[in-house]
Amino acid sequence: MQFVSFGFLVFLPVAVLINFIVPRKYRYIWLFVTSVVFYLSLDLMAFAVLAGTILVNFAGGLLIGRSAFPDKEKGLSEIVTAPDKTADRRSHKGTVLFALLILIDLAALFIFRSGSIIGAIGISFYMLKTIGYLVDVYKGSIRPEKNFVMFALFVSFFPQVVSGPIDRAGNLLPQFVYPVTVDFDRLREGLLQMLWGYILKLVLADRLAIFVGAVFDAPGSYPGTVVFIATVFYTFEIYCDFAGYSNIAIGAAKILGIDVKKNFDVPYLAASIPEFWRRWHISLSSWLRDYVYIPLGGNRKGTARKYLNILIVFAVSGIWHGSGLTFLVWGMLHGFYQVIGYLLKPLRDRGAALFGIERSSFSHRAIKVIVTFMLVNIAWVFFRADSLETALVVLRRSLEFTPWAIFDGSIFAPGLNYRNLCLLAMGLLVMAVVDIFEYRGVDIFGRVIAQGIWLRWLVAIGGVLLVLICGIWGPGYDAASFIYQQF
Repeated sequence: MQFVSFGFLVFLPVAVLINFIVPRKYRYIWLFVTSVVFYLSLDLMAFAVLAGTILVNFAGGLLIGRSAFPDKEKGLSEIVTAPDKTADRRSHKGTVLFALLILIDLAALFIFRSGSIIGAIGISFYMLKTIGYLVDVYKGSIRPEKNFVMFALFVSFFPQVVSGPIDRAGNLLPQFVYPVTVDFDRLREGLLQMLWGYILKLVLADRLAIFVGAVFDAPGSYPGTVVFIATVFYTFEIYCDFAGYSNIAIGAAKILGIDVKKNFDVPYLAASIPEFWRRWHISLSSWLRDYVYIPLGGNRKGTARKYLNILIVFAVSGIWHGSGLTFLVWGMLHGFYQVIGYLLKPLRDRGAALFGIERSSFSHRAIKVIVTFMLVNIAWVFFRADSLETALVVLRRSLEFTPWAIFDGSIFAPGLNYRNLCLLAMGLLVMAVVDIFEYRGVDIFGRVIAQGIWLRWLVAIGGVLLVLICGIWGPGYDAASFIYQQF
């Protein structure tokens, strides 16, 4: 049962209806039951890995709390600052236990993600949640959760368990204790966000995937301009795919009374690579910042160490996404982009002052957005390609300028006919308009909800029909194939 399956469209209304009926203080139990059912429908064997992760980290969190901070009457921060030597010895025990648990989680992540024993769906995402939880308990940011079902729900919450967003215990656990009442407005907002996610996934991402897949499978068979278009299409494909999943997940959580953190903030309107990473996969980039970059020293230990820390973080990001060398290159490219950007900043500042460039002007920002987009686009080629050799072929071919390929029929060779390309162009235009409104701080979905009932229903019905009629369905289509589910 996947988000884009008929089973989920039956499962979710039942889950929401019963969640509404169950008394609020017991809703976390029902949400845990639905999460177990959802995950079991995906993979029975993988559930054993999820259950083991929950048991080990639940017990580990309690042990860290008892070993490092045994005084139950005091707050954690009071015990951390206690000057007595006994507290120091307890902290040492907690540190050893904490390090051991982190090693166990990382080992499980690499073993079970590879599928050599059992392929555990979503382990890259829920394991980061548990590691973050252990770090927060060890640091004293949160108390260890003593309610097993509550903790198990935090790890397995079904809207997030497959592909995130990667939320923090400090955000989710309090909400599970006392979920927000789902009124009509909240239900409407959640469903509209889910509908937008389905449009991004089924109408745009999966249509783009047809074109991209054909070109990347045989880049030498297509003219250079077609190959270049395929690279740009993949840049939009992965965005529509993952942002589509995130919108469905956040909307589903919303109609269950839970607010999940935002995962995308119009990343392709970023004017620099650091800004891109503040807007792209926010839950992962903020996790890497808080649990890798800052513990490494961040920017507090000098410029050279700052650059090294950036490269380490993006190497970790690449490895997290996959074991192939292409993922490491993708991550390191983003690291080098940032380091080179910092190194060239004095030169750019002098150039701007010399030529009187107004950096706040629209034209200057537009150029920066385009340059950032193209740098990101180059890196995505390595992310998508099966090998470094294929990635280099794609990049080399995309530099061959063959504009006549758009007019001689070559543009249709990768599998999309004229009508599909027109639909794709209109869909990407609508997506761009929505993103521009969001970038300007306009809640376009709120604006739709604020319209009269006839216009609201027209938009909703039109969106549903668009998904049903124009979504990529049919024999051989794998509706479960969200790109980020494989990581």
